[in-house]
Amino acid sequence: MTILCICTYFKGVEFLKAAKEEGNTVFLLTHKKIEHKPWPRESIDECFYLENNDNTLDTFQTLIEGTAHLMRSRKIDLVVALDDFDVEKAALIREHFRIPGMGQTTARYFRDKLAMRVQAEDNQIPVPEFSALFNDVEITHFLENTTGPWLVKPRSEASAAGIKKVYSKNEAWDWIHSLGDSRHNFLIETFKPGDVYHIDSLIINKEVVFERCSQYLSTPFDVAHGGGIFRSVTVEFGSLDQQALSLINHQVMKAFGMKFSASHTEVIKCHEDDNYYFLETASRVGGAHLAEMVEASSGINIWKEWAKIETAVAEKKPYVLPKIEKNYSGILISLSSYQWPNMDIFDDKEIFWKMNEEYHVGLIVKADSHERVIELLDKYAKMVFDLGLHASAPATEKPTH
Repeated sequence: MTILCICTYFKGVEFLKAAKEEGNTVFLLTHKKIEHKPWPRESIDECFYLENNDNTLDTFQTLIEGTAHLMRSRKIDLVVALDDFDVEKAALIREHFRIPGMGQTTARYFRDKLAMRVQAEDNQIPVPEFSALFNDVEITHFLENTTGPWLVKPRSEASAAGIKKVYSKNEAWDWIHSLGDSRHNFLIETFKPGDVYHIDSLIINKEVVFERCSQYLSTPFDVAHGGGIFRSVTVEFGSLDQQALSLINHQVMKAFGMKFSASHTEVIKCHEDDNYYFLETASRVGGAHLAEMVEASSGINIWKEWAKIETAVAEKKPYVLPKIEKNYSGILISLSSYQWPNMDIFDDKEIFWKMNEEYHVGLIVKADSHERVIELLDKYAKMVFDLGLHASAPATEKPTH
């Protein structure tokens, strides 16, 4: 098979390696600015570059014309988007050249937060109360019939980028008006304080064949907007939380028409009513090194298995999931005030992985018990603060469209 992998951010190295190990011809389409990143060149047959990685009509036209020229001499069997921002690009190419896989309508459910909420609500999956920002009368009705604070969210950004928390109707309208002609690219929803969870999965033949449920100890929104340290930990096996999260994840994948892929889904358990609400999902591997955390807990490398699933589906061959381990793991990541912080100070035997990135400190721990993982994450978070390793950067509230 020939796989065109689209990845305009530097990630997915394990996917590219595994795709090549499966005997495929691997093409990489990426952003020209990251041409010299340490891509696994030995696993890539050809690289192609985009001067712009935005999802504009000009970029889409370039994609169509470039792919058409490429396919004159090379056949493409699969198109895979390795990053959130490339899902639309991959769907466009599949639709235009009639390549199997997720089309543009289904792709909306895994990129557009408004489409996600409408589809979830239509399928009786609980979501926070929300409104599009299309019509002034509908927005007014929403604000008058819900209780603040509210979150104004971009429909197609990733993680916590561009989210604004507003506390009154006047503040909400001021922010909505400040969005100008781009306000249709946003939505507003009620803010539900609670514990935020993520479910990282593998799907094949419309079935979730693997999933690992975890809880953010510091949510991406809190870290992005208030500084702090990003942390997450495996949910206790067999707990009510795990059962509820798994149920919602299965419901979402079915309702959204997921046939095969990796996925990353987020759910909140509201403090006020103890109910679980679907927040968002993505047809990709979770960012912020959550794949490594999942591997520490389960022994499953989601990037590698995703590549095997894509190949198995294309070749109409059975896929066999490796044996799943049952450990607990946790991750800690922080911006650092040092270019290369000293990671040797973290030396417990439970350490599974250490980060090696400029101006960052990060690690993953693996243990037999949930309590031990929490104990270690608390200990290391205190060390990062006490030793002056932590740094923070202001969040970007209003993204450019």
